[in-house]
Amino acid sequence: MPQFHEVSQQLDFIRQCLLLDKIPIGLFLSAGCPLSIKLNDGTQEIPLIPDISGLTKYVHGILITCDLKETYNTLYSHFAVDGKTNPNIEDILSHIRSLKKVAGNETVRGLSSQELEKLDKRICEEIVSAVSKELPDTISPYHQLSAWIKSIPRKNSIEIFTTNYDLLIEQALERYSVPYFDGFIGSNSSFFDSYAIEEDILPSRWAKLWKLHGSINWFQKGDGKICRGFNQGSQAELCRVIHPSHLKYDESRRMPYLAMIDRLRKFVKQPNSVLITCGYSFHDDHINANLMESLRSNPTSILFALVYGELNNYPEAIGIAELTSNFNLYARDEAIIGTKRGIWVEKKDIVLDSSGIIQYTPDNTIDDKKYGQAFFNIGDFSQFGIQLQEMIGPRLLGEHDLHTQ
Repeated sequence: MPQFHEVSQQLDFIRQCLLLDKIPIGLFLSAGCPLSIKLNDGTQEIPLIPDISGLTKYVHGILITCDLKETYNTLYSHFAVDGKTNPNIEDILSHIRSLKKVAGNETVRGLSSQELEKLDKRICEEIVSAVSKELPDTISPYHQLSAWIKSIPRKNSIEIFTTNYDLLIEQALERYSVPYFDGFIGSNSSFFDSYAIEEDILPSRWAKLWKLHGSINWFQKGDGKICRGFNQGSQAELCRVIHPSHLKYDESRRMPYLAMIDRLRKFVKQPNSVLITCGYSFHDDHINANLMESLRSNPTSILFALVYGELNNYPEAIGIAELTSNFNLYARDEAIIGTKRGIWVEKKDIVLDSSGIIQYTPDNTIDDKKYGQAFFNIGDFSQFGIQLQEMIGPRLLGEHDLHTQ
């Protein structure tokens, strides 16, 4: 008999964890989350912010026609020589920065350090252009998440980890007047303070926001100081702090990343901590290694990995889940729970809610016709947001005059 997991049982388990007010709860939001917000351009629905492949296509299209096209074409040719096809924008940025470190004041692989610096800045500016979006006035999962954070008094602050460069979560938190700390201090020219991160004794109603790969409003000044905000002086003297790789910069650029990844490790190592990932495909080996090490060192913690679509699309996550008993991997068609992989099923007499988070095919019976095969859409950030809203009701969302979808 094939292994199977009951959907409603696992959904109740997640809900119960999210309602507990005395345990550490963290959310890890990645590139798949903005894809759940769709805009209509008049002909079709498009995501508010593209994923990595969409962002790569956008930036590539600009660079092959701009004034830096010769520099870019030379750089891009390196990937074919090195046997790496279809590099994404993070691969390209990491390659540029590794060459810059080697080049010094000389030329490496046909490119000078000055050319590499210009290309780095131009790519970061195009990334900023692509992801500088405002949340719509309609209710989005970001609004539902922020309202949920505000609604439940807790012993521990909610911690939000994200690899996204955009400012969507900041917009939603501020719309609901949720105070948060993100590692920066000050108001005129906010500066990064790693000591404040280590000693962050805050009221539990404050959320903590850790942007692991940087942000479109982070800058490095000429003296190496990391600041936050868009009014930081001459753009020629600034460098955007967007870091797709942890190994490819000098120490000053690595510093925020290392402090943020340390927060992730410390969070998971707390007793009874619950971390939920959404929109994360587990392609970042360094983040994966830190999660695995932390989970294995703390058997009282649990990670719910919510992924979009079919389980077989996530080989890296499967590899972790099959070896880590407190890593639960939920896809639409299957799950790995306690290292055991199985299909989703539901009792034949179950009454499903109307949200669409569970889809049920009772005619496909399992286990002597007690169960029917089911599908679980919790990896869709929109569906996850609906679950958060159902925990608190519509009142808090309505207070801010957001239009219903």
